[in-house]
Amino acid sequence: MPQNQTLNWAKQHPKKLFLIDGLGACLSAFLLGVVLVKFEPLFGIPSDTLYFLALLPCIFILFDVYCYRTNSKNTAKHLIAIAFINIAYCILSFGFMVYHSDTMTSLGFGYVILEVIVVLAVAAFEIKVAKGIGFEN
Repeated sequence: MPQNQTLNWAKQHPKKLFLIDGLGACLSAFLLGVVLVKFEPLFGIPSDTLYFLALLPCIFILFDVYCYRTNSKNTAKHLIAIAFINIAYCILSFGFMVYHSDTMTSLGFGYVILEVIVVLAVAAFEIKVAKGIGFEN
């Protein structure tokens, strides 16, 4: 779907973005809490950090489900909220990357950078949709 069609679809079905965000959070939690922990030597990120980072998307899932199920008049505000929560998560992930840079491998850096890029793109899209459905600054 071209970008305009995707944006138009999202503006017509903004609550579905919470489901998409929640699925992304499930994937992040699984990758961080299971896959990267199992292959910790390949990524060089300590397991306690991975478990902490995996816990956060689990909380985001709860917020996404809450937002999906609640009154739609707050959808734009909820989209802005989850977008900024995602941005904060990216900043935290980047901070952990810097903190553990002495132990991380190229694969670990690549994972964190890729995840940050994807999550920031999702957050930017959520903000764009929120503004498109009537969020005022």
